[in-house]
Amino acid sequence: MRSKEEERLAQSTNNRTWKKWGTYLSDRQWGTVREDYSPDGTAWNFISHDMAQSNAYRWGDEGIAGFCDYQQILCLAPAFWNGQDSILKERLFGLTNGQGNHGEDVKELYFHLESSPTHSYTKFLYKYPQTAFPYQELLEQNRRGREQPEYELLDTEAFRENRYFDIFIEYAKSDPNDILMKVTVHNRGPEAAAIHVLPHLWFRNYWKHNSRYSKPNMTAPTAHCVQTNSDRNGKWHFYHQQGEQLFCENETNNQRVHHTANDFPFVKDGINNHVLHQAATVNPEKQGTKVAIWLKEEIPAGGSATFKVRLSKKSMEDPWGNFDHVFAIRKAETDEYYEQLVPETLPKEHKNLARKAFAGMLWTKQFYYLDMYKWHYGESHEHPPHRNLKRNSDWQHLTCRHIISMPDKWEYPWFAAWDLAFHATTLVHVDPDFAKHQMQLMLREYYMHPNGQIPAYEWNFSDVNPPVHAWGVWQVYEIDKKKTGKPDWDFLERAFQKLLMNFTWWVNQKDSNGTDLFEGGFLGLDNIGVFDRSHLPHGVKKLQQADATSWMAMYALNMLRMSLELAQQNRSYEESAAKFFRHFLNIGKAMHHIGKNDISLWDNQDKFYYDAVQYENGTSELLKVRSLVGIIPLLAVEVIDSSFFDRMLEFKIRAVSITRTRPDLGQLISDIEEKGKDGDYLFSVMRGNRLEPLLRRLLDEDEFLSDYGLRSLSKYHQEHPFEFGHNGSHHTIQYEPGESSSPMFGGNSNWRGPIWLPLNYLIIQALRKYHKYFGDAYTFEFPTNSGNRLNLNQIANELTKRLLKIFERNEDGKFQYHADHAQFAEDEHFRNHHLFYEFFHGDTGQGLGASHQTGWTALVANLLLEMEEQKESTKSADEPYHVQAAIAVSEY
Repeated sequence: MRSKEEERLAQSTNNRTWKKWGTYLSDRQWGTVREDYSPDGTAWNFISHDMAQSNAYRWGDEGIAGFCDYQQILCLAPAFWNGQDSILKERLFGLTNGQGNHGEDVKELYFHLESSPTHSYTKFLYKYPQTAFPYQELLEQNRRGREQPEYELLDTEAFRENRYFDIFIEYAKSDPNDILMKVTVHNRGPEAAAIHVLPHLWFRNYWKHNSRYSKPNMTAPTAHCVQTNSDRNGKWHFYHQQGEQLFCENETNNQRVHHTANDFPFVKDGINNHVLHQAATVNPEKQGTKVAIWLKEEIPAGGSATFKVRLSKKSMEDPWGNFDHVFAIRKAETDEYYEQLVPETLPKEHKNLARKAFAGMLWTKQFYYLDMYKWHYGESHEHPPHRNLKRNSDWQHLTCRHIISMPDKWEYPWFAAWDLAFHATTLVHVDPDFAKHQMQLMLREYYMHPNGQIPAYEWNFSDVNPPVHAWGVWQVYEIDKKKTGKPDWDFLERAFQKLLMNFTWWVNQKDSNGTDLFEGGFLGLDNIGVFDRSHLPHGVKKLQQADATSWMAMYALNMLRMSLELAQQNRSYEESAAKFFRHFLNIGKAMHHIGKNDISLWDNQDKFYYDAVQYENGTSELLKVRSLVGIIPLLAVEVIDSSFFDRMLEFKIRAVSITRTRPDLGQLISDIEEKGKDGDYLFSVMRGNRLEPLLRRLLDEDEFLSDYGLRSLSKYHQEHPFEFGHNGSHHTIQYEPGESSSPMFGGNSNWRGPIWLPLNYLIIQALRKYHKYFGDAYTFEFPTNSGNRLNLNQIANELTKRLLKIFERNEDGKFQYHADHAQFAEDEHFRNHHLFYEFFHGDTGQGLGASHQTGWTALVANLLLEMEEQKESTKSADEPYHVQAAIAVSEY
């Protein structure tokens, strides 16, 4: 029997009905490329945090724990004032890339606690100091060098003696057009303290730049109701129980921002200036395009106060009669939904972890709007922006106006193509339709470039991310099919057709010589290389990348697998399967080919994969950096049931013919004519003589294996830095388990040692596939040199457990990822709330980088579900795996 939330999901495709409103407001709009209208593209400086209070944005809006409709016409979010701050707390504070010693960095404490998939119930916690917020101190202290740790809010005196408020912001929907907001403020301090709560409702300023729409308005028909009206969403009623109505316009304070005359008397920062300075900056006639309800309360020590507002299409005489009942029902329905989703057999702490991961994913959905043609040239009635830097000038077709899953709505409030593939594999567990929509979005004609490239991210859409979109599509398809029992052929086929274009772009653009060895530059791995792989040193002609080539081998396998699936409905896809099988073989051959002017990416002496530099004089050399670049070949693996081949005779004939007529290709991969223990076929470039030594390094605690997962760079390089010099240039890479000292790619980038969830997740998936083929008899030491032998499925489980240790309590009683702040261990109001960091210290598991990058760190929920599924499906073997296959592994 379907739960109430599942019924709502079934009615809510395409962000209509129950998903019409949600957590779609950005945490940060200032300091983004979208809002940068500076001549030289200084995005972080054009609109600062301070100026954001006075500037009406062009492309989107921001708030704390905000709600908005799917077109972001109306926005709803709370603001706060403790009576001490120099500004209203309308938005989260943080440092730009140039201000932070490790790049962009939010300096606030907030947690995503709950969300149903339709956002019919959501809950957010914001921790607000009772003393003046230490803006200047945080700025000054974070000017120290990259070798120093970040200076955090808890390093200041802001939370001394627990003088702070816990502010819980909750939303519940009575129906799709009836939004209830409840703000509960707890005084955690030792004395009574005053709090000002100002629920804000405003129109995003869409009328200024679009002559099709007239200016909307807000008025006050009664002392306890605001009425909004627009030609885009009609009439809404904003009810409040008490408080003073403060109106202004969501228009820029030109006088403050641009030093020119204002177009309106009551501009965007009017509410801020009235509350803090008693200025006459709100409209006495009670009308405008932005309104706040000014609520004040003195809260005793240990006490709390609750504030309620309601935004509805309905005209109500009593908005409060069923208010608490709606919250109770929606909360219970959300609990019911997750109780069905998360296995009962999971420990309580793991259930909580999974649920918080899903909540974080759902809270980081955002309305993302950007029209690159208009961004470059302005509207027809406007003067074109003056831009010396024509950023993304070759992406003028790109038009985004959708709800998109963000990596982190503060630090990365823009989509990133390869992140999105990982997001979708988690989102499919809670909202399959939304996950499918996300994967299809990047393939649409107004996102994908006409040449077939998928846009990377806002700073540079032409940058190249790892081609994991096909993997993401296949994961979403398979998980959805398992959940529903029905294959979504339409989704798979639509995605496949567009992915053909993207695959072709890769072949044409990143293998220009047709050698099947691919380039790609940094490929999202930032400074994992000894030098910037997107800008080669003088004298280096080409970089043949082990990771780019392996990603393409994986891409070919993904397309092969999809072709075989689609061939069940349309036999012509057998030809596509044969095409991608041949692509896969060609790539496998190229990776290990040693010819007159070529070099194998596999080093037979070190038993590891490396990038190869090709010099202008025609010589080549391996860059012997032991990093995840050399592990990614492990990911190019697929196990396909023999029943497919029995049905796909045309494909099987072609595949066998290729391997027989070209044994040089066939011998490099698993034998197409050799079945595994269950009649499966293995497609992989990792034959036994490469798989075993690669695993030996990967599972060595002196190299990649940490107590908390797999490092991105071998610890070997801590004592043995790799150095590269050519034509007078000199570059070095050394193991750095925490924040990187290299400024390459800006302060936010670091793959020089820490643990990253996405690559760990893919490696664990790959090990499970190898186990499916080889079975229990193929065992390996875990850890290396320990004498303890496990099969590959058991190793995948052990790696999962190490990653889970990051999110479990240590002997100090705090989650391992937390920094050394006593509150996380001692304060009951801190210690139970999870954060999902961007990456983790390679030796200690401490969380680093963006603190709310639930995006791909939410993969921990996938790991929990998949390990539990493995436990359920594991059956004792009646007899050991036949010796022939086990021997064959060693011989290859």
